[in-house]
Amino acid sequence: MSRIGKKPVELPSGVSVSVSGQTVEVKGPKGTHSFNATDDVTIEVQDNVVAVTPRGKSKRARQQWGMSRTMVANLVQGVSDGFKKELEIQGVGYRAQLQGNVLKLNLGLSHDVDFTVPEGVTVTAPKPTQIVVEGTDAQLVGQVAANIREWRKPEPYKGKGIRYKDEFIFRKEGKKK
Repeated sequence: MSRIGKKPVELPSGVSVSVSGQTVEVKGPKGTHSFNATDDVTIEVQDNVVAVTPRGKSKRARQQWGMSRTMVANLVQGVSDGFKKELEIQGVGYRAQLQGNVLKLNLGLSHDVDFTVPEGVTVTAPKPTQIVVEGTDAQLVGQVAANIREWRKPEPYKGKGIRYKDEFIFRKEGKKK
């Protein structure tokens, strides 16, 4: 029994959901998103609640049950509130600045890194050592943040690099004399 799938998705005010076949379309103040569910689940809208139920007792139906409910919940949250990932840059001389649609990163490499921001995501740099990635698609926001972090992951000796806000980096002790 899926603990996640059992919980219905409540719709905040200003968000509407329409289901046609296996396609779920969610409209809200921040835009419109859709999701194609597999044939293993049934999606129903009643009052201000979206309920997902499995169509059988097979393992795949139970897997898709929780996943489909989470996808619908992410669509609802994306069109109502949006998603946000914050990154911090630590290291001497490491900094970021936004120039138009390009994020310029100085990360101690022999060259500056030019990261082109994809459509559907807004990236801001309120401080030279802080990057904020925002958007309505949870997967896209997380992927863009991971792609930026990939340029210089935090290392365990000095802690230098790009990390998520409030991420704990396990520190190692250096060489002993």
